[in-house]
Amino acid sequence: MDKTFLEHGLNMNRRKFLSRLSLGLGSVALGSLLIPDLFSGSADAGDSPFAPGIPHFAPKAKRVIYLFQNGAPSQLESFDYKPKLREMMGQELPASIRQGQRLTGMTSGQSSFPLVGSYYDFKQYGEAKAWISDLFPYTAKVVDDICIIRSLHTEAINHDPALTFFQTGSQQGNRPSMGSWLSYGLGSENKNLPAFCVLLSKGKGNGQGVYSKLWSNGFLDSVHQGVQFSSGESPVLYLNNPEGMSSANRRKMLDKLAEMNQLSYEQFGDPEISTKIQQYEMAYRMQTAVPEITDLSKEPDDIIKLYGPNCLVPGTFAANCLLARKLSENGVRFIQLYHQGWDQHGNLPNEMAGQALDVDQASAALVTDLKQRGLLDETLVIWGGEFGRTNFCQGTIKADNYGRDHHPRCFSVWMAGGGIKPGLVYGETDEFGYNVIKDPVHVHDFHATILHQLGLDHEKLTFKHLGRRYRLTDVAGKVIQDLLA
Repeated sequence: MDKTFLEHGLNMNRRKFLSRLSLGLGSVALGSLLIPDLFSGSADAGDSPFAPGIPHFAPKAKRVIYLFQNGAPSQLESFDYKPKLREMMGQELPASIRQGQRLTGMTSGQSSFPLVGSYYDFKQYGEAKAWISDLFPYTAKVVDDICIIRSLHTEAINHDPALTFFQTGSQQGNRPSMGSWLSYGLGSENKNLPAFCVLLSKGKGNGQGVYSKLWSNGFLDSVHQGVQFSSGESPVLYLNNPEGMSSANRRKMLDKLAEMNQLSYEQFGDPEISTKIQQYEMAYRMQTAVPEITDLSKEPDDIIKLYGPNCLVPGTFAANCLLARKLSENGVRFIQLYHQGWDQHGNLPNEMAGQALDVDQASAALVTDLKQRGLLDETLVIWGGEFGRTNFCQGTIKADNYGRDHHPRCFSVWMAGGGIKPGLVYGETDEFGYNVIKDPVHVHDFHATILHQLGLDHEKLTFKHLGRRYRLTDVAGKVIQDLLA
């Protein structure tokens, strides 16, 4: 018998198994005995890559909205209060603190490392008495709904590898992004929308680029790639019918194309052919769903006031936060927002103030909006960048105009909803804000915890590629149980 035909004929997985047997509980139990990995979440996409998957255990969250602050906002001007830096303003960073740790090429040539305290004041908020900078007054109002992690650390010291590491679990490219892993493991909740959507915005600060590799499917089926939404008249490029093409004609063309692709699939058994058929069908259904969801003009006045007037300006962070809420409540599994402009090597007080003004109200509004709709419990919201900022000044120190270099040893993010413990401040850094001294959280731990909240065991969500089984957390990572409600 032809080997290709045999392999194609035996292409059985959990979704096909369940769909082709009776729906009785006895058959399901029999299936779990015959195929031990039936509920492992590591099977391939099945008859429909968009079909909802089966998690490893009961999830606390159904979806994720990741508000990624691209360029790395300073933790010392946001959520990690260090009065010691003001007391020692202009004094040298003690060698016992730095311990010869590596620097970027931008400060490695400095002859001195003068400490610089935050230009902005901090106050305590909420039941946990969390210290929050005056730059984030709206976030301070929802502090009892969020969990601030001050002890995150990473291995990368430059933007591109650090950003890639956060999104894919590896500093090198060609790995699936987190959203692609979730699409692969859990599928989509809405057959008319992709499981993974990407939204971009940019502030006035020094911007770092974002690239399509950050929402790539890597070696997973291409159906799991993130779909980028734009701020123009066509939110998804090439989705609309070309001039002269009616919906009826488009339907006929897709039907004929599907027939030809199906013949190719039956001949070669290439799963990418089946994926292409599904993608064409998805695009056809999105023609109706996307325009309705991306229309923000029908939002009530109280929602516009909550997010701020910029939410009606396409392409702004506020507009993307509101759109993320709409996508989330319509079943999109993973919504990735990138807001560029946080790379403050100089003029930090002014530039960071502008960046905070762009994102603070809308970020807090998203948490409030989801909560009042009863969606926060099942939606995990994440806010943060790719690494932190140094406690010493880059270049010449000035009290009202200074910069900070990259610092991977410790930085802050916050999470809300999705079964994460609210009103918690987790982790601690030393009095100089240079090293983690309590409850460290590595990026792999962070990823493992996110997957856990979605009902996925990070060690079981794997894909075999080039003879090796890969996962988002590589060969490390542990779930941070103290963060879970």
